[in-house]
Amino acid sequence: MSVGTSSAPGERDVRRVPAPRHGDLAGLGIDPDELPDGLVVADEHGHVICFNAAAARITAVSPADALGRRLEKALPLEDLEGRRWWQLTDPYGGLAIRVGQPERNLLLPGGREVLVSARYVRTVPTGPVRRVVVSLRDTEARRRTERSHAELIATVAHELRSPLTSVKGFTATLLAKWERFTDDQKRLMLETVDADADRVTRLIAELLDISRIDSGRLEVRRQPVDMGAAVGRHIQAYVAAGQPADRFLLRIEQPLPDLWADPDKVDQVLSNLLENAVRHGEGTVTIDVTPSASPREGEDVGTSVTVSDEGPGIPEESMNRVFTRFWRGSKRGGTGLGLYIVKGIVEAHGGTITVGRAPAGGAEFRFTLPVGAPAYLA
Repeated sequence: MSVGTSSAPGERDVRRVPAPRHGDLAGLGIDPDELPDGLVVADEHGHVICFNAAAARITAVSPADALGRRLEKALPLEDLEGRRWWQLTDPYGGLAIRVGQPERNLLLPGGREVLVSARYVRTVPTGPVRRVVVSLRDTEARRRTERSHAELIATVAHELRSPLTSVKGFTATLLAKWERFTDDQKRLMLETVDADADRVTRLIAELLDISRIDSGRLEVRRQPVDMGAAVGRHIQAYVAAGQPADRFLLRIEQPLPDLWADPDKVDQVLSNLLENAVRHGEGTVTIDVTPSASPREGEDVGTSVTVSDEGPGIPEESMNRVFTRFWRGSKRGGTGLGLYIVKGIVEAHGGTITVGRAPAGGAEFRFTLPVGAPAYLA
């Protein structure tokens, strides 16, 4: 970074000092401009000797304007109550046992929030501060996470309200007027309560899955899985529930490799993809189960399942958002969490999942699971 030759009144002109800003990083072969976070370093006199590119991007202050200036002037920060941060923390004075400041939200001029932490470098414990090292991070990623959590809470509250209202209403009515209802009326209300309780249970299960996926704690208990038989069971369940048998076309390419996967989670993936095809697609729902081959060795390395329909499909501009939280098509209800969970389950197995347009024009989901190994060998 270039350095100037002028200094503000009352400030020591350190911008003539040749390249001190790299400090100990230079010995490691690291350029401060290569760091992903903003880095600002002040010397023992409180003058800025390092102001990297990320700091310039975050603060909108050029390195040439920052280098050599006093830290509180090059980086004027206020807390959320409008107090000047450097005056509050006084890094060069105060207690000699202080080692820095923990990360906190502070405000730049103009009100932009930034995450700031500081480290006070002393040559000897309790000695004078030789360097103040400040780390700056943009808050946008954290804001996106907070918005996602807020959306999740709002979605859950909305989805829970309807079934719980129904359960409360029917149970209160039955308790207050049990004798006035016929057996058929009682059965209908109890069946409704039972269905709504199942809905709440499913939602709670989804939330637990999301928590495990986000934290990387989704457990996969691998067992032998016959993918063709698993798909067949789901089709039979739909037919038993009233769907015409000729709406489903199952094609299995033999021989399939021996697949070790979590059967419950495989059922969860199949259930979600088939339900989407049946509810939101049209025409024939085609399920292809095929061995997946290694492009380099030509050997079977897993099993692929493709679920396609003949409906309107998914708009091209929405393809990259299908597996994100809360995505819903124009006709979709529910929480919008199902496909996010499906992707998490497939990836927890070491597999991949894609979405595209089917030959007949509808949506086409394809997931591939590697052969895997038994749980006791994994």
